[in-house]
Amino acid sequence: MKLKSFNYFIGLLIVLFCLPVLGDEKIDIWKNKKETSNSTPTENTNNQQSPDSQSSKPLNTLEKVQIQESSSFTLDEKKVFGIYEPASYDFDLNMWSTTKAEDLRSSLKRLNKIQLSKSSNEILEGILLSISYPPEGMSEKEFVNLKVNWLISNDRVNLIESFLKRNDQFDSKSKAVEYLVNKNIASGNIKEGCEKIKFIDAKIKDAYLEKFKIYCLIFNDKKPEAQLLLDLLREQKQSSKFYDDKINFLLGVTDKTSEKIDETNLLNFYLSSVTITDFKYEPTNQTKPEIWTYLNSANLIKLEDFSDKDKLKDLEVAANNNQLDKNKIFEIYKKIPFNLNTLINAKNSYQSLNESDARALIYQKYLLANSNQTKIEFLFLLEELFKKDNLINVYSKFLSDRIEEIGIENLPDKFKEIASTKIVTDEDLLLGKIKYNDKILHQSKVLKYFVEGEDKSKVQKDIDKIFKKIVKNSKYFISAKDLALADALVKDGFSLPSNFKYNELKKKLDVPSNLLQLVDKNQKAFLALKIVEIIGEDEPYQLDSETIFFVTNLLNRMNLVTIRNKVLNSALPLRT
Repeated sequence: MKLKSFNYFIGLLIVLFCLPVLGDEKIDIWKNKKETSNSTPTENTNNQQSPDSQSSKPLNTLEKVQIQESSSFTLDEKKVFGIYEPASYDFDLNMWSTTKAEDLRSSLKRLNKIQLSKSSNEILEGILLSISYPPEGMSEKEFVNLKVNWLISNDRVNLIESFLKRNDQFDSKSKAVEYLVNKNIASGNIKEGCEKIKFIDAKIKDAYLEKFKIYCLIFNDKKPEAQLLLDLLREQKQSSKFYDDKINFLLGVTDKTSEKIDETNLLNFYLSSVTITDFKYEPTNQTKPEIWTYLNSANLIKLEDFSDKDKLKDLEVAANNNQLDKNKIFEIYKKIPFNLNTLINAKNSYQSLNESDARALIYQKYLLANSNQTKIEFLFLLEELFKKDNLINVYSKFLSDRIEEIGIENLPDKFKEIASTKIVTDEDLLLGKIKYNDKILHQSKVLKYFVEGEDKSKVQKDIDKIFKKIVKNSKYFISAKDLALADALVKDGFSLPSNFKYNELKKKLDVPSNLLQLVDKNQKAFLALKIVEIIGEDEPYQLDSETIFFVTNLLNRMNLVTIRNKVLNSALPLRT
C-alpha cells in the first residue's frame, strides 16, 4: 500500500513537471504558424525599406535566385561565376549557351599566342569576367578555372581580389589565394602585404592563406594571436613539420631552427630566408618565377665571385627570360675588374674575351665615353654583342632609355635615323585629345554622342546639318569609316537624310559570311571573342576602314553597343 502511494505520488510529480513544457511547445507551434503566414509581407516591407541590401549582386543573378526558390531545383545545381554584371557589356547569363565548349577553348588558345593590344585586352576582360553559365559541353569547374587562369596569367591582381570577394566557393579558390599571397611576399614589402591581405573575406578558409596570416601576426608582434591560429591549424592537420619548425622559432618557442631551404612554395622559401643566418641561395633555370621575383625584391641575387662566368651567364639568361631584373646585369658588369690597358683598347681587346666579359668591358667603356658620338657607337656595339648570344631582351629597353637620355637631336646626323628606330614606344600612350572636324563625316561633332553622351535631340540637329553639307559636296568621298558611323547612328535610332543612300552604299562593303553565321546562331559572346581576335595586337584606330565597318556592323547586329562604342571611340575621331 505504501509502495502504491509512493508510485502514485511520483507519477503525479512527473505530470505536473511536464505540463508547463508541453504547454510552451504548444504555444510555440501556433506562434511559428502565425509567423510563417505573415512572413511574406514582412520580407517585402524590409526589401522596400533597404533596396541596397541586394544591390551588390548582379540583377540577373537575383532574378535567377527568385526563380529557383519556386522551382524544383536548387541554386547549387547551377552556379555562375564572374565579376561584372553581364548587362554592363550587353550580355546575359546565357551568353555562352549557343556556343560549343571546344570553340571557346580553341579561340582562347589562339588569343594566348597573340600580344593583345590594350583595347583587345579590355574587351576580352569584359567577355570572360561577365557572370554567366558555361558553354555547352563545359563543366562549371572548367569554366571557372578558365577565368582564374586568365586572371593569373595576365597578372590581374586587383581583379583576382574582386573575383574572390564576389565568388564564395569555387574549385580554383586555393590557386587564386596562393597567387595573391605570393604576390605580396614577392614584393619584398611584407608590411604592405600583410595589410593588403586583410581584404579577403573571413569566410574564405585556405591553409596557405592562414599560414601567411599567422606569419603576419608574428610580424606585427601579435604572438599570442598567432599561437592560437597555429594551434587551430594543427588541430585541422593543415600545418607541416617545416612550417611548425619555422613558426616555433619565430614565436620564441624554440631557440634554433633547421638550415634547410624549402622551395615547395614561396612562403616556405621566404621563411627559410628570414630564419637562416647568412642565407645563401643559387637560383637555376628550374627555380619558380615567384622565387626569382622575391630574390630580386629582397636583393638576394649577388655575384660575389666575378671569375664565375657560368654563374654570370645563368643570370644573363634569367634576365632575358624576365626572371631577373635586367638592371642587375648592368650592375654586375660595372663591378667586373679590367686593367687600364684593356679599357683603353676596348674596341680591340673585347674580341679576345668571353661573351659576358666582352659585354661588361664595352658597357664600362660606354660609361667612360665623353662625347655623344662615342656613346652611341659603344651602345650599338653592345647591342650587337647581346644579339649574338640571343640576349637582346636584356638590352632593348636599356638601349631605348639611353638614346632618349642623349636625345636624338644631339646625335650626329648619320646615327639619327637608326637611333630613332631603337626607341621602345609606350604601349599605354594616351590617344590624345579629340579634335572635331566637320569637313569629314566620321570626324565631325556628331561623334559627341558616342564620346561625350550628348543629348539625342542636339545630335539629330548636327546630323541633319553635317550630312546635308556632305551630300551637297560632289567631290566628297564617303569612306567605310563614314558608313561605320552612319550604321551606328541608324542602330541607335537616328534618322539620316533620304538622299544619303546609306543602304545602297553599305551593300558595297562585305561582311565575312562565317561571322554572319554567328549572328544567325545568336552566338553573342563568341562573336565578341572573334572580334577580339580580329583586332588582336592592334588598336582599333590602326585597323583599315573596311575592317572597322564590318566589326562595328556585326556588333550592331548583335546589340553589343558597349563594345561597339569602344571601337568607334578609338577608330574614328581625329586626335591631337
